[in-house]
Amino acid sequence: MALTELDSVQLYRPCNLEGCSFTTTADLDPLEHPPGQLRAMDALTFGIDIKRPGFNVFALGPPGIGKAQLVREILQERTAQDSPRHDWCYVSNFDDPGKPRLLRLPAGVGAQLAADMLQLVEDLLITLPSSFESAEYRNRREEIDSEMLERSEQRFSELDARAKEKNIALIRTPAGYTLAPMMDDKVVSPEQFSQLPEDEQERIHALIAELQVELMKIVGQLPVLKREASHRIKALNREITQLTVEQFVASLEEKYADDEQVMAYLAQVKTYAVENAEDFLNHAQQDELGTSKVKARDYTAMQVNVLVDSGDQAGEPVVYEDNPTYQNLNGRVEYVSQMGTLLTDFTLIKPGALHRANGGYLVMEARKLLSHVYAWEGLKRALVSGEVKIASLQEVLSLNSTVSLEPECVPLDVKVILLGEPYLYYLMDHYDPEFRQLFHVAADFSADMDRAPGGEEMLARHIAARQRGENLHPLDREAVSAVIEQAARWADDSEKLSLNRDRLGLLLQESDYCARRGERDTVTAQDVRLAVQQQRERSGRLRELLNEQVLRDMRLVATAGSRVGQVNGLSVLRQGDLMVGTPSRITATARLGAGKVVDIERESKLGGEIHSKGVLILSAYLANCYARDNPLPVAATLVFEQSYGGVDGDSASCAELCALLSAIAGLPLAQELAVTGSMNQWGEVQAIGGGNEKIEGFFDICSARGLSGDQGVIIPRANQVHLMLRGDVREAVQAGSFHIYTATHVEEVMERLCGLDSGVAQDGVFPRGSFQCAVQERIAQLQELRHSFTDSRGGANDE
Repeated sequence: MALTELDSVQLYRPCNLEGCSFTTTADLDPLEHPPGQLRAMDALTFGIDIKRPGFNVFALGPPGIGKAQLVREILQERTAQDSPRHDWCYVSNFDDPGKPRLLRLPAGVGAQLAADMLQLVEDLLITLPSSFESAEYRNRREEIDSEMLERSEQRFSELDARAKEKNIALIRTPAGYTLAPMMDDKVVSPEQFSQLPEDEQERIHALIAELQVELMKIVGQLPVLKREASHRIKALNREITQLTVEQFVASLEEKYADDEQVMAYLAQVKTYAVENAEDFLNHAQQDELGTSKVKARDYTAMQVNVLVDSGDQAGEPVVYEDNPTYQNLNGRVEYVSQMGTLLTDFTLIKPGALHRANGGYLVMEARKLLSHVYAWEGLKRALVSGEVKIASLQEVLSLNSTVSLEPECVPLDVKVILLGEPYLYYLMDHYDPEFRQLFHVAADFSADMDRAPGGEEMLARHIAARQRGENLHPLDREAVSAVIEQAARWADDSEKLSLNRDRLGLLLQESDYCARRGERDTVTAQDVRLAVQQQRERSGRLRELLNEQVLRDMRLVATAGSRVGQVNGLSVLRQGDLMVGTPSRITATARLGAGKVVDIERESKLGGEIHSKGVLILSAYLANCYARDNPLPVAATLVFEQSYGGVDGDSASCAELCALLSAIAGLPLAQELAVTGSMNQWGEVQAIGGGNEKIEGFFDICSARGLSGDQGVIIPRANQVHLMLRGDVREAVQAGSFHIYTATHVEEVMERLCGLDSGVAQDGVFPRGSFQCAVQERIAQLQELRHSFTDSRGGANDE
């Protein structure tokens, strides 16, 4: 077995655009849609075209991949431009003001009706007071008043005449009417009356009592006369009001004769206006200085609240909701404060995104939807019921007993498109049984695409589209190649191209900035490389800090010499899109024991589950190779030295096994090499992630200390295809001052580190001079020691 050393050509795959003839991106036909997303586009098209309940869409993919942009483009292409739209309006329910009525009107009719109703109120506020001040009305009102007065006066006159015949006077006083005796047509004073004979006094008292009864009857009839007059005045007012109202409403009925809902509403408006004419008169008199338009807006009873106005829009609506709270989705009822009291009416009902998207499409991010209280539940309720109910969150959760409006529910016909990362999709699918019933379509976006065949050309055309769309300088052929190569680096695979739209856009903008700063009309490869370098420098603080710790020996990492039980591992620190590779010292100890390998990271609760799995795998490999027929008499420890923030992943399991074998056999390992790679129970080296960053991280340390010509990195052979290394690393490899090896088995790695062959076992015994023989002999010695201890202690098992 032997490692394979890679030359500089194998460390980087340059872009090949020979089949694409162009000088700059201005010569390329721009790509209409982002490349590499055919599966997602087909799913989106299917989800948009199918008009069935439950076929809502969840677009899942990593951040920055351009999900929202592709959804927007497909919606612009696929939405029906001739689809009829509607206006949704709330009007007063005159029978029950707490339950406003809903009107569904053709597009543009809602705003017209609202304007017409406002004009109607304005006309009535002006015309009704004038009608009640007209000469005709005053004359008819005076006739009623005069007739009532005449009838009452006639009755008093008849009583007065009868009283005078009996020498009794009917006297009108401020307090009312009274009766008094008369003599010689003059009222008798109390003194004169007292001088009359008693018989005469009694006769006069009897007459007055008799007349008093008649007087009381007449006075008692006065309210009846007044009520009759009041009814006649109300009938007159109603007649005048009805004539005025019907005169103005007739034109509206003629205008909206084809709409049954509006006609039914206008009929109710006529009845309400006639029965509440005094409200118009009082409202008109409240503010003498206010204009008629201001007064009309203040009079809300007959207004129209246009919830959704589709008059200036064509085709199916597409709504992008950036803040999908419960109220922003389902609408709300607002309140106004007056004299310390909160008041509301149907004109304060506000629409939500579901109302605006009704009949079309609603697009929003799943993460934002799930982050707001009850927003997801509110959306589900609307989709399941097929209607939007406007209610406060306190009402829905039964947290508030305040009386509020109960608007009529709006029928819902909407296609919802959620955007989110894959883990959100699978979490919702796992924990919510209703999720799959409502979102049948999953549009799965790819993070990368194949580089060949045709992948580079497609990305070049996409770069041309981005350059034109964002008004950037054209990129020349070499600049396009440099961008494509960087996309392969982002994909961490020389045979793939990253489809991260955000990172690509930033690189193009920064390259354009470099070209403009250099006063060039075309972006060159130098501009692209400078932009990449500046990005690396801006985000290089963590990298420099880690390297400084190593170079100042605050973090111990050897790059020369040899040590027993010690090897250089490679790890990656990730912060967002930033990945920093750095070497770490891995050490192992081994002594007589019961075959347990202690993972110090796990014991100290700094090791993750995957790292612990890797340690268990290498323990199984160790026992399988060297202790098949006997217990493994080794107690070993493994640790990442100076790790304080936790360790996870199995990419160091190959290096950990080499350190462990070195500790068991006492074989020194070369410190000028660093190792990365996971392994299985058969010792096969498996691929890992972040290979480029790991190699470059160790190279930076070696370069800073001075390249000796022996330094290098050992990686899994499966990772060779992932290599897209920096230019300085490739130059060092080409000069022979730095080396990169690939391995397929852990024995190859151990051979290179310790300088001994692995050997091939004959009858279970490895040849002398091999590292496996050294390990085997040491284990045999430990077996003998174990047996001797067991015998001396009477069978005790001493670990």
